[in-house]
Amino acid sequence: MNLSKRSKAGMHVVAASPRCAPGGRFVRGACPPDSPGWAQLKGLERLSFCDWPGRNVCVLFFGGCNLACPTCHNGRIAWAPDSVPSLPRAEVLGFLKARASWLDGVVVTGGEAACVPQLAEVLEEIAAFDLPVKLDTNGMLPDVVERLLDRELVAAVAVDVKGPWRLYPALTGLTGLPGLPGLAGGSADPDTAARNLGRMFAMAAHRPGAFQFRCTTVPLLTPEDIEETRQQLPAGFELTLQPYKEPRKYARTDPQARRLSGNVVA
Repeated sequence: MNLSKRSKAGMHVVAASPRCAPGGRFVRGACPPDSPGWAQLKGLERLSFCDWPGRNVCVLFFGGCNLACPTCHNGRIAWAPDSVPSLPRAEVLGFLKARASWLDGVVVTGGEAACVPQLAEVLEEIAAFDLPVKLDTNGMLPDVVERLLDRELVAAVAVDVKGPWRLYPALTGLTGLPGLPGLAGGSADPDTAARNLGRMFAMAAHRPGAFQFRCTTVPLLTPEDIEETRQQLPAGFELTLQPYKEPRKYARTDPQARRLSGNVVA
């Protein structure tokens, strides 16, 4: 929950997140975002051991998304990013400068970070700290991902494959899931999903060490659906399964739950 109060100096201080920076507090207006990319930075987890296996990383959460998956855990920043305060650029860069020697990388996630205007400019600033970046993406914007890889702004890509192409309308918000509402717009039809993810698969074939493919075991998916999803992947790649957890009313990171659940390779 976002809490606001006045500091002793009378400035408006926002507790944007308990993990957003040392002390978790920023002075609103003291250092506004300098670009549309920074304006969509909505959260920072200072240390994670599970978001990039084998690395100690921080995690940047960007607002906005091109899908409306009814099982999303970050629905608030995905679909109503303006309702969440942005984190000041200077404070985040200051955190990275102070902690760069303790970190093995930065994970960029969302929402859907590939939707963020001028994301490349944000990543260029992060590159100054000599920290590799992993991008979490739904794979629906392959042009963006390819440009980031070509510019060497991203070292690794984790692609969330929602399930078999035929189920994408339900999995991404058009028709909803059993017991969950459908959401207007923001969905992907089977042909669009197959086309965009197919391009991601082609990229992975040329950069096999950079890609990971994941699937969350949401209620709609059966073991047969999981196997069908695995068969969609390019040769030589495994499908990492992520246990499904009921989303909370308000989206926020839950590193402890992720840390305890771990990953399962199918």
